[in-house]
Amino acid sequence: MKDDILTVRDVAEMLKLADKTVYSLVSDGEIPGFKVGGSWRFSRKELEKWVAEQNRKASDNKKARSDD
Repeated sequence: MKDDILTVRDVAEMLKLADKTVYSLVSDGEIPGFKVGGSWRFSRKELEKWVAEQNRKASDNKKARSDD
């Protein structure tokens, strides 16, 4: 349970991004997150689902390009 909720820094490390990029992505609704007392927090499960979806989309796009 300890690591079920992540901070911006945790997400940045997980995705190998700068903190500022994580702020931009979550503010734009690109990655799932929620605010607690003005600070962004992330569900590890939801973020892992998002990453899997991004991988699936990338695979689908790659396959579609190779079919052309």
